[in-house]
Parts: sequence; C-alpha cells; structure tokens
Amino acid sequence: MTYQQPTISVVAPVYNEEQLIEEFCRRVSAALEPLNEPFEIVLVNDGSRDRSPLLMREIHSRDPRVKVVYFSKNFGHQLAITAGTDYAQGQAVVVIDSDLQDPPEVIPELIAKWREGYEVVYAVRSEREGETWFKTFTAALFYRLIVKITNVNIPVDTGDFRLMDRKVVNTLARMREHHRFMRGLSVWVGFRQAGVSYKRHARKAGDTKYPLRKMLKFALDGITSFSYLPLQMATYLGFITAGLSLIFLIAVVVMRLLYSGDPVDSAFYGQASTLAMVLFIGAVQLVSIGIIGEYVGRIYDEVKGRPLYIVSDALGFEREEPYALREKHEKS
Repeated sequence: MTYQQPTISVVAPVYNEEQLIEEFCRRVSAALEPLNEPFEIVLVNDGSRDRSPLLMREIHSRDPRVKVVYFSKNFGHQLAITAGTDYAQGQAVVVIDSDLQDPPEVIPELIAKWREGYEVVYAVRSEREGETWFKTFTAALFYRLIVKITNVNIPVDTGDFRLMDRKVVNTLARMREHHRFMRGLSVWVGFRQAGVSYKRHARKAGDTKYPLRKMLKFALDGITSFSYLPLQMATYLGFITAGLSLIFLIAVVVMRLLYSGDPVDSAFYGQASTLAMVLFIGAVQLVSIGIIGEYVGRIYDEVKGRPLYIVSDALGFEREEPYALREKHEKS
C-alpha cells in the first residue's frame, strides 16, 4: 500500500477497553471512508491491563491506517491525549474517547465545520444518556464555575471530543505542562472556534474511567491551571478572620466590663469562646497552607523536567519521534 499523508487523524486514548476497541475502530473507519480523504486512527494504550494492547496490535496488522502508541505505564487520560496529538500527522486532528459514548458518526460534522474555516470545533453535549443525576449536576456545575473563575471562556457542556487544526496542534505541542487540562488549553490558544451539538450515548460495556476521586482531581487540575482564585481566597479568608477576631476581641472587652455574674462562669465561657476562636483560626491557616501547597506541588513537578509520558512501542509510524514535536524541532 502506497503511503499517503493523512488529512484526518483520529486520536483515542485506550484504557481497558477490550470489549469496545474493535467496534470503535470499525465505526470510525465507516464514518470517515465516505469522505474519500486519507485518514489515520491513532490509538494510545494508556497502560491497559486487559487484552486491549493485543487487540490493538491485531487491528493494526489488518489495517495499517490504525496506528498504536504504547505507554510504558498508565500516565492518565490527558497525557494520552497529548501523546496522540503529538504523534498524529493529519491536517485536522480529532480527539475522541474509545468508549463509544461519543459517537464517531459525529466526526464528519466536525470536519464540515473545519472546512468552513474554523480551527477548533468542539462537540457540545445536548443530551447525556446513562449518567446519574449526581454526575450530570456536578459536571454542569463545574463547567459553569470554571467559566466564572478562570480567564478562559471554556464552552459549557463540552468534553475532550473536538477537532483541532494542525496549527492548533503544533501550538499545543509547545506547551509541555504536566497537569494538563486539554479542553482548557485548546480554548486558551485562541483561533476561530465553533461548536457542534450531539447526543452523548450511554456506555455500552466496561466501567467508567472517571470515578469520583479522578473527577475531583481533574476538576482541581482545571481550576489550578487557569485560575489564581484559590490563592486569592486564602488572602480573603485571612482578612475575614482578622475582622472576626477584632470583633470578637471588642465583644470580650465589653462583656468583661459589663459582666456582673459569677467569676467562675465568666472564666469558663471566656475559655470556651477563646478555644473556639483558636480552632477556627487554625483551620483557616491549614486550608490556606493546603491551597498554597497545591500550587507549589505543581511548580515542583514542572521544575523536575521529567517527560510527560514514556513510549515503550509505536506501531505504524515512519519515524520514532512524534510528528508534532519533530515539526517543532525542525522549525527551531
């Protein structure tokens, strides 16, 4: 088969998706083949522990358009997206999860918008099947909160399912921060952006890869990547505590001057109120130190300079170095 530079690249992180990976590749190919454009599917194995790595190798042997990047261990969803976009060679790169909750049949709609001149086309979830009210509510709350407190206008009700032009992908390749929030970064870089509405499906098989613990970490990464509000809140808490302490001090002095009861009761209530105030101030200090610690920890991760991910094997690529990074090095 003669090699053709792909016009479209579809990037999909894979973590324990042995029940769905075959159908995912089939549906992506079926969605793209009618466009008569050369395309590739870049699967990133994020340390899967089931048969997913073997199945991806078999799929690649049958269809060279399916290419596989193997991580040496689990690095996480956002870094798997980063590796996929680094290796993708298309002029348009579509990021989509491999669990089929985001239907591949929507990809041609994203491409059509790209043909109109938009450089980032994000998919907007008009409906979310199979999700609990708690997850739906917290997701809606998070997106609306992050718009309010950050300096980027992240579209509400969107995920990582989106198309990015090659110039956007190359720009993102220059941004090597470790705690990545890709849907925020793809908005922060600017360029012409548009949305396409779609209905998100329920998971057909397997378990969710975002339990509550990971959702909270993901939200924290998003907030700390684009907002200083938590640090400012520590300052606000300090001023509020100082004000409350001053009011409390004035109240104690007034009560001491006016109090005419039993000295023992006076001492007891004075100690209790003082203890409560000390505990309150201590709690505020610990919260403030914890917030500062989150930011300092992220600075420490950046200073260490470790690679974002480690690739143990890559199938179907002409050269070992990721395409986007190779372009960056050649231009520099």
